[in-house]
Amino acid sequence: MPKRLFFVLAVLILPLTLLYACAGLERGYVFPTQHPPEAELGSNRPMCTDCHDSRDDHVAYVDFNHTTFFTESHRSVAGRSAQVCAMCHQQSFCNSCHATGIELKPSVKDQSDTYRRMPHRGDYLTRHKMDGRLDPTSCYRCHGNPKAARTCAPCHG
Repeated sequence: MPKRLFFVLAVLILPLTLLYACAGLERGYVFPTQHPPEAELGSNRPMCTDCHDSRDDHVAYVDFNHTTFFTESHRSVAGRSAQVCAMCHQQSFCNSCHATGIELKPSVKDQSDTYRRMPHRGDYLTRHKMDGRLDPTSCYRCHGNPKAARTCAPCHG
């Protein structure tokens, strides 16, 4: 009986100990408040993996590469690691799109960019539920099935 009790305790305690140790490692990393000044990013879209390993111990830098379509996927990245965004961007940068009541036209928002795939206002995330209930087919035209579409599935999938 004591051997069985020892085995059961070992099976229960070992995974908990490993989980606690891994959680302790994650909490120990603190992001810098500003991107190091010696790294000159210039006016081009920053590609974090030009200088950083694509995945190091603390950050998946490949997710933060500002590719052509980064504006479509930045929501999940920014929500997961807003501290990384804060190294280069002020809160006002986010607010210029997301805290506005007027329609954002790409030609006005960024006159040098040719990005034209943003048909919704900056506050549309809070309003799309109403439009979807009034006329769901208006969503399907561009997004397809909300359970499978790339832009809908993270919340509706």
